[in-house]
Amino acid sequence: MSSTPFIAVEGPIGVGKTSLAKAIAEHFKFQILEEIVEENPFLGKFYDDIDEWSFQTEMFFLCNRYKQLEDIQNQYLAKQIPVVSDYHIFKNRIFAGRTLKDRHYNKYMQCFDILTEDMPVPNMIIYLNASLDTLLERVRKRGRFVEQNMEPAYLEQLAADYDTFMSAFKRQHPEIPVLSFNGDDLDFVAYEMDKEKILSLIEATLKKGEVAK
Repeated sequence: MSSTPFIAVEGPIGVGKTSLAKAIAEHFKFQILEEIVEENPFLGKFYDDIDEWSFQTEMFFLCNRYKQLEDIQNQYLAKQIPVVSDYHIFKNRIFAGRTLKDRHYNKYMQCFDILTEDMPVPNMIIYLNASLDTLLERVRKRGRFVEQNMEPAYLEQLAADYDTFMSAFKRQHPEIPVLSFNGDDLDFVAYEMDKEKILSLIEATLKKGEVAK
């Protein structure tokens, strides 16, 4: 694992990952990596018919995120330039596990394992989650057209899947600090004090030497 800071902000759809990643990048002067979402040509169809379009959707995201991480490694981390990202590629396993049938999931994971075996791993995770009502309200406010047909039950289950995954991740990777925040209690977009609280905890973790700054 690189000693150059590589912070990944993770959590379910609508929780505020990109907003927080931008605040971190601005505060610490880190390079930012933003997930490409709306460019996925299958996403609108996916929310209309998950069973029919899940494999195409997940494969597009996998290949796209692989390319982004490869570029980040070569252009920034290899040159010891710190990076904050509003996702990490491990999220693909969460979505694929929820949406793909077994025969597609097994093929997908073969591709995932090959592509990610030498990808950079974050050395700090910021994990955001929130209640369904909060997530739905934030999705509504940002107004992405492709998300308008998203079923609330899908989003609710996704949030639960994230909790399960992150609990397992912390057990499997005790060497990687995970800072968790509840989006129902903190609104770092609307309230400067909430944003400063999060940034202060990140700074304290950096200064502990757990992540070299």
